[in-house]
Amino acid sequence: MHPLANPLSDRRIVLCVAGGIAAYKSVELLRLLTKAGASVQVAMTRSATEFVGELTFQTLSGHRVFTDLFDNQQDAEIGHIRVADGADLIVVAPATANVLARITAGMANDPVTAAVLASRAPILIAPAMNVNMWESAAVQANVETLAARGMYFVGPEQGFLACHWIGAGRLSQPAEISEAAAQVLCPQDMAGMKVVISAGGTQEALDPVRFLGNRSTGKMGIALSRAASRRGADVTLVHGPVYSAPNTGAANVAVRSAQQMCDAIVHAQNEADLVVMAAAVADYRPSVVETSKLKKEHFGTSPALALERTEDILATLGASRVGLRPYLVGFAAETENVETAAMGKLQRKRCDMIVANDVSQADRGFGSDENAVELFTAAGHRSSIALTSKDAIAHGILDQALLEMEAQKP
Repeated sequence: MHPLANPLSDRRIVLCVAGGIAAYKSVELLRLLTKAGASVQVAMTRSATEFVGELTFQTLSGHRVFTDLFDNQQDAEIGHIRVADGADLIVVAPATANVLARITAGMANDPVTAAVLASRAPILIAPAMNVNMWESAAVQANVETLAARGMYFVGPEQGFLACHWIGAGRLSQPAEISEAAAQVLCPQDMAGMKVVISAGGTQEALDPVRFLGNRSTGKMGIALSRAASRRGADVTLVHGPVYSAPNTGAANVAVRSAQQMCDAIVHAQNEADLVVMAAAVADYRPSVVETSKLKKEHFGTSPALALERTEDILATLGASRVGLRPYLVGFAAETENVETAAMGKLQRKRCDMIVANDVSQADRGFGSDENAVELFTAAGHRSSIALTSKDAIAHGILDQALLEMEAQKP
């Protein structure tokens, strides 16, 4: 397993919960963090316990909840210094306007602000409040100050608020906060890079109801997008129909046909440092797209369908490269003669790397959470990644791309 495939595993996280109605979402955030393998210690302000009982957090975390600076028994067992010293990351969710102000002022008069002030760990803040409070000059000045001190922010979201206002101020979804935590804990070795990734299959319309497609689910491309954004890259994910949620940390561009994907990729790759074509793009499309549903009678007893080639996106990208940019990675999903097919594709498409895998095996490839691949590069490198998660494979692919991109620098 690649060490970056799950950056939350075995990490010690302090989840600081302030007194707002969004505190109930922190329960789900705790569940996601612990499910990812983190050890989570919860600290709550006294007002937070009015919204969610500390027993809930204690049961889910397996640790006593830090709620009172002046509880002799609790302070002897945990204490804000011990909590802060042991943390790899502090997450404040929800962070109310009041807590933001007190963190900015350097106060330490409750378990949340005390843990934040005493810690040298990175701090991730997820604000939640009324839209007028969020947009106020005081709160925005506090956010700017804390960001300048090196603290990280996720959200807030736009939406319907508990106070019945509509606007910015809603706590980010727990999955988004968990993903932001993973990114904070990842090395930012791709910071400043622009990366374009394609994912999923394409659907080539026959009529308003039917289409030609393939078995791609988009999991590999989404894993690559997630890995690159966690490592600090500015990611554009161009995806066809996929079977899991696209990466919240990327700019997601949804397309359906091969032509739409080609147009989007060509447009996005202009400033890219790295392009990874993980999508399974259709090779053919119907020559004629009917405007109404075709009946069975239309085809007769011996159906025949006229097809035409779609544009070869990978070859187009290879032919249009300027010098060594962008570094171009293609995929080869094969059922036999994997090495021969991969090497041929590497040369024909003018790629820097081909990621090849045997999709004839049932435990890997399309639809699976795992895969096993071989990497072939134009620089002569060849390596294998044994059966493992697609998240781990994504980081392995990026590792090799980064090594070769560094070697190409003058």
